[in-house]
Amino acid sequence: MRKFIIFSLQFIVYSLLLVACSGGPETPMKTEQLPVIYPDYIGVTIPADIAPLNFNFADEQINGMDVVIKGSKGGELHAQGNYADFDIDDWHALTEQNQGGELTVTVCVEKDGQWEQYQDFTIFVSKDRLDDWGLTYRRIKPGYEVGGDIGIYQRDIHTFDEYAILTETVVPGRCFNCHTANRTNPNRITLQMRGEGGGTLIQKDGQQKWVETKTDITQAAGSYSYWHPDGDYVAMAVNSVHQSFYTGTGQRIEVYHRFSDVEVLDTRTNELILSPLLFTDDLEIFPAFSADGKSIYYSSSKPCRVPAEYEKVKCSLCRIAFDAKKGQFGETVDTLLNGPATDQSYVLARPSYDGRWLMYCVSSRGNFPVSQDDADLWLMDLKTGESRELSEVNSPKSDSFHNWSGNSRWFVFASKREDGMYTKLYFASIDDQGKVSKPFLLPQRNPRKYYLEMMDAYNCPDFTKTKVELDAHETYRQVFDNIREQVKIKE
Repeated sequence: MRKFIIFSLQFIVYSLLLVACSGGPETPMKTEQLPVIYPDYIGVTIPADIAPLNFNFADEQINGMDVVIKGSKGGELHAQGNYADFDIDDWHALTEQNQGGELTVTVCVEKDGQWEQYQDFTIFVSKDRLDDWGLTYRRIKPGYEVGGDIGIYQRDIHTFDEYAILTETVVPGRCFNCHTANRTNPNRITLQMRGEGGGTLIQKDGQQKWVETKTDITQAAGSYSYWHPDGDYVAMAVNSVHQSFYTGTGQRIEVYHRFSDVEVLDTRTNELILSPLLFTDDLEIFPAFSADGKSIYYSSSKPCRVPAEYEKVKCSLCRIAFDAKKGQFGETVDTLLNGPATDQSYVLARPSYDGRWLMYCVSSRGNFPVSQDDADLWLMDLKTGESRELSEVNSPKSDSFHNWSGNSRWFVFASKREDGMYTKLYFASIDDQGKVSKPFLLPQRNPRKYYLEMMDAYNCPDFTKTKVELDAHETYRQVFDNIREQVKIKE
């Protein structure tokens, strides 16, 4: 009797699955309109092996959706349900087979018992791979005056798996950010913790140490870090970060710095390398080594009475030489883009690792673009010195905090384009001529549910070629035992 009941249940489940799988559109009504889907993946360019581009239909009042994807070089996928949910392995097989080709997507939607078929759209599969393992980023509430549930996470971009690197549950009451891998290599990683018991984490080949980078000469600890390509030096900004909140306006927050200087830490000797050209009354901020490590890009602005004169903060984009063998700066500063002269602010210069491009952020003011609605991404050709706005990726809201993939064929950036409040992560590709593709949102298994229910904003995204390994127990021990190695100034 028990075997009969089990067999009957199995038969019922199998029958229901057959019904569900055979309930697709037979004679749908066709329309010439493109489907309105979330996220907007229509016409995007993706790398092979990326996580499936699952999507929802924008109109929630549907009874079901049927999606068929066919590759120009062969292969086909079929998904049916409340949203397009593709099997990860099957998706990877399809995109690998169609690398350098395209996918044609047919969407049918059932409303009130009638199936409607929309115009097909295309997803392009780039010939250029994105072989980095994943992304690192901080998640934080978009409106904050104190800490909260802050965490640095990493995401496998080939699946939907997310892992915590360090959260406030491990180090309660601490604020941390400025996590930076050495050009996507997490064997060299740094992280800065602010406030009481703060310090700078330097982890090399799995061995972590916490250093105190504030000295009698420097005014604060280092932040906004960037590694030299040889993995021995870390460039940092020395500053104080402040926030002011608007009342009675459409704006929310202004982030500013009362002072800021640039220094380099030799991680082998715990020595700070200083230059009088980078320790001035001006605000020097956001250093980044060039691809060959022979110079440092940074932004500089004249001092203002902030927050009262916040609109007067105009950053220029500058460059200074650096000699890694001698461990010293050059004696002159080149101004590449003059902020006051153009009435703009140029920050967050990020050179591509192949040395071809320099991507940076432009806004009307300030040195913290994620809080500026008019912040846009621009691209400089380092062969010609010519710059252009990346209109292919920019939006009416803030677009900023960009970083390059290991092969310099892709970049990720944070954008508030959806609602002006929550920053989300977008990918785009770039070819030899600097042509940039339409950006696409970081895929999620059920995108609408995930992004509507998550109350965190993403910031400071960066690629990593492998998974970051950080011993959280050791971090807790060193932080709360106040174990710090004091840096000294290099003579």
